[in-house]
Amino acid sequence: MSADDWWRHGIFYQVYPRSFQDSNGDGIGDLDGIRARLDHLVALGVDALWISPIFPSPMVDFGYDIADHCDIDPRFGTLAGFDALVGEVHARGLKLIIDFVPCHTSDRHPWFMQSRSARDDPRRDWYLWRDPAPDGGPPNNWVSNFGGAAWTLDPATGQYYSHSFLKEQPDLNWRNPEVRAAMYEVLRFWLRRGVDGFRVDVLSDLVKDAQFRDNPPNPAFVEGQHPVLRWIPQHNTDQPEMREIVAEIRRVVDAFSSAASARVLVGELYLPLPRLVAYYGLGDDGVLQGVQLPFNFQLIGATWQARDIGQLVRDYEAALPAGAAPNWVLGNHDKPRIASRVGPQMARLAAMLLLTLRGTPTLYYGDEIGMTDVAIPPEEVQDPSEKSAPGLGQGRDPVRTPMQWSSALHAGFTTGTPWLRLADDWARRNVESQTADAGSMLTLYRRLIALRRARPALNRGRYESLESEDVLAYARTFEGQRVVVLLNFGATAAALPAGMVPNRSIVLASTDPTRAEQIEKGTLLLQPYEGVVVGQP
Repeated sequence: MSADDWWRHGIFYQVYPRSFQDSNGDGIGDLDGIRARLDHLVALGVDALWISPIFPSPMVDFGYDIADHCDIDPRFGTLAGFDALVGEVHARGLKLIIDFVPCHTSDRHPWFMQSRSARDDPRRDWYLWRDPAPDGGPPNNWVSNFGGAAWTLDPATGQYYSHSFLKEQPDLNWRNPEVRAAMYEVLRFWLRRGVDGFRVDVLSDLVKDAQFRDNPPNPAFVEGQHPVLRWIPQHNTDQPEMREIVAEIRRVVDAFSSAASARVLVGELYLPLPRLVAYYGLGDDGVLQGVQLPFNFQLIGATWQARDIGQLVRDYEAALPAGAAPNWVLGNHDKPRIASRVGPQMARLAAMLLLTLRGTPTLYYGDEIGMTDVAIPPEEVQDPSEKSAPGLGQGRDPVRTPMQWSSALHAGFTTGTPWLRLADDWARRNVESQTADAGSMLTLYRRLIALRRARPALNRGRYESLESEDVLAYARTFEGQRVVVLLNFGATAAALPAGMVPNRSIVLASTDPTRAEQIEKGTLLLQPYEGVVVGQP
């Protein structure tokens, strides 16, 4: 095994810490709660745990407004508790990835409090400050991702500061070498405590245009859409200087890799495909110097049709630089859950797709039991995105509701009052009930993950697209082993062409728990929304 095997061929599992497991009855998930549920991850069969932000924060954006990068928020626990979690994660053969939020801090971070104290403060240039426009307004037309201007006036010093998100999240100045050095020390702090890598938040937004030019208008914008879509973010995201900064971050993390296990960087990047794959950092010498896994979110916004998904996969595979590791995601803490987007039957098909494509899949907590988005009444809304632009469907509370563990009080998540309401189906849709159900979503996930682990063709084989009009068909091959995946995205049964199923094959896995293992005379009729994996016994 190489040092990279765990992230190249493993499976990641994202935990939103507020919602995974509460250990002290305050209604908020915490580190001790995660530690208590590690056996679920082992039973599921994943390889790495990724935890969203757990650092001290005023919680204006639930942890993405960080006031201290090198500590644990008391709501979640302590540094000692974090160290204990690291130890138990590693003792179970798992890896631990945490969030790195480099774009901005909280406005209560000591760095920003110094920066805003005076124009001549030594840390003034740690953030992005600009004089007002001639009319006294913001310096340019940049828009916050949460709506409204991306600039807030500081009356005491008479300048505006930039914030890509909330005004309580001022942007760091990544052109300043002191800022970069300080943030690299943050990485080293956690690497010394044993973390195996980082998911880098909004990686493309670190550097802004040096001239602070206006963004051009978006000709496709339609009134009623989210305000951030009014302008094309040409000057406040994905700037050319990002390539060198990403390479610097990679060198910091690589210094902690060993022959036994590499450290990994996963980048959050919502970019068109050619710009996304640039973050692998292919150098003139052919060496990849960027993030090992620029998150590939294409399945989240894809049209859920066999032909469209097939083309998407082929285009992505073709765009990857030589030696780059692909990755796939169905959902996360910002986007609607897969079961709500495509329905419960298609969600089973999506699970098979995710776990049989080439590359590293990332699961979002609760998807393994088919959790759906939960409607949150206006008076219970917690998410600042929904509060700033209500009614546009941008709220993220529905996908962040507590994990459903059992039919006990509050689904076994807490003995107190959950910070967000549970789904109405928690008493029957939970880990405990699905563990005992041979036809459940959880059982399907466990079987697919076990099959992926047992078959080298699935966890490291090459991808081969197969011609088929009615289904998405592809093969995974490795050292003479061949596995064929057949996914019927249609509402009618689909007969497979002769020769599609390899000789003497059996059904290794199916989304239909009643599907027989044997294949009669080399023919296979897929039922509506059914997926199968076939191969040699």
